[in-house]
Amino acid sequence: MSIVEFQNVTRIYKSGDHEQKALDNVNLTLEEGKFIVILGPSGAGKSTLLNMLGGLDSPTSGTITVNGKDISTLNQNELADYRASTVGFVFQFYNLIPTLTVLENVALVKEISKDPLDAKKMLSEVGLADHAQNFPAELSGGEQQRVSIARALAKNPKILLCDEPTGALDSETGVLVLKLLLSMARNYGKTIVAVTHNQNIAKMADVVIRVKNGKIKSYEEQEHPMSAEEVEW
Repeated sequence: MSIVEFQNVTRIYKSGDHEQKALDNVNLTLEEGKFIVILGPSGAGKSTLLNMLGGLDSPTSGTITVNGKDISTLNQNELADYRASTVGFVFQFYNLIPTLTVLENVALVKEISKDPLDAKKMLSEVGLADHAQNFPAELSGGEQQRVSIARALAKNPKILLCDEPTGALDSETGVLVLKLLLSMARNYGKTIVAVTHNQNIAKMADVVIRVKNGKIKSYEEQEHPMSAEEVEW
């Protein structure tokens, strides 16, 4: 079942007399419960695509439908509600609050989510139950990324958006994080959309979308995606 649909979506950024077409008439459908990787070089439009889907930006023209709702016409307050209820974010840099414990960082989502999951349970899911009372500075980069995933999941979003989720990690830790994201698609039915330039990550995806110059260059469904262990890092 489709959960996301882009119809003729264009995003133009203006700077003085200069116009940059970050997305150029994009048409795209994403299925629920899939691990989707968006590949492309810097400046290709993949982060703009993610920002549109996350309600952080709106199209210049075209429509974006998520879970049956047109989000392209929402005002700022409505977009804030959409971000709180529908999407979770995992960034390359973890955006944890240093003065809060790991558990407190994850439990923060209770303030914004209408139907949050238990923070302790989500920490257990990412293998960090024993670190609940630690502060972010006491954790490795990989552990901090897993906290950020637990926080995103605790919101109980339908879609988890990941921008270079392993970009700041070594390959071994990156594999652990990717296995975790995959399990969320498989075990929780979440739709995972990961933006990256790492071709190896694409080998694990159900769907690989290649973006170049603001356009979708290819859309490929992989019938037998590799496991994290099978990919050569």
